[in-house]
Amino acid sequence: MNTIPTTFEEFFPAYTAVGGKHRLASTGLSAILLNRGLSSSRRNLFQEFEKIGFDYVISMENAPERYDVEELSGRFPFVRFIFIPKGLSPGEQINLGARELSSPLFFVLWDDLKIMTGGGAGRMFRRLCLSQEELKRMEDPVSRFKRLCTVPGLLNNRFESHPTLIAPVVYRRNVRTLSFAPRREGLPSLYPFDGVGIYDRERFIRLGGFDPRILNPHWQLMDFGFRSFLWGEEILVTQYIKLFCEGRIPVMDSTIDEGYRRFYLKNIAPLFQADHARLPWRRFPAYLSSSGWDIFGAWEEFNEAFHWVRTNRFRWKRDVRKLDELWENVDIGAGESP
Repeated sequence: MNTIPTTFEEFFPAYTAVGGKHRLASTGLSAILLNRGLSSSRRNLFQEFEKIGFDYVISMENAPERYDVEELSGRFPFVRFIFIPKGLSPGEQINLGARELSSPLFFVLWDDLKIMTGGGAGRMFRRLCLSQEELKRMEDPVSRFKRLCTVPGLLNNRFESHPTLIAPVVYRRNVRTLSFAPRREGLPSLYPFDGVGIYDRERFIRLGGFDPRILNPHWQLMDFGFRSFLWGEEILVTQYIKLFCEGRIPVMDSTIDEGYRRFYLKNIAPLFQADHARLPWRRFPAYLSSSGWDIFGAWEEFNEAFHWVRTNRFRWKRDVRKLDELWENVDIGAGESP
């Protein structure tokens, strides 16, 4: 049985890195490039990143061996190519990229996306910084940046707005999501659509990143999003940065599987009381009957989740009941300025 990671540094796979030894700029914002293998020209893509002015670019190489890496690393010395094991989930790739970087912010992108609006890296960085006045008003600021993650707008290949604002619906401990095309600035989203967004690296690491033991990308994103909000972080959408997708926007597979069970035990089952969370033992019989495990396998998985919740119990700020109330009070047609 796989254990639930308790720190960010757990479960990193072995990998090889090439290039990326020279900083391009000092904006404070780097990029992590996830590859679907759909980019028509990697050279043009890196040239665009060069114009934008990212400090560094981490390119995740998950395709069969590419013979252009040596040439590209010479032409673009700010790009670090990471050769990852086959089958590494998108969340694990983002974790690995965040580990490699030192910039305080990083922008996760796929190779079939282009930045249409938002300006250069320096402008995006400044937009996400708290002002001196905002910092003075905060008793104990956890960061100099506004939030954990900022989600850009997305246009499909017909230049239509794609629904990237994700809202949760929880009913009798069953959970599903609704998607909207954001119409206003600063609305909350449950998670960054397709993992794409600008992340506060320090917050991301403190949160634990994406759970590498959840392999289904949908439940991996759901776990990250729920944990973020249950632990008091914010993921908001922005209208100031828009991306264009050259290919077909992927559809997430939300099939109930092992990833859902892990997500459920970590996020839906715990109760928040006073100043901490706990996973009540009385949840076990219902979990056993619905999990599909035999009693020993179900108990081992439940027990691991129990101890994980206990270890992190004081990091909770609310449970799913309050999370649901948060979106009930949000007007999808209105939002606040970032």
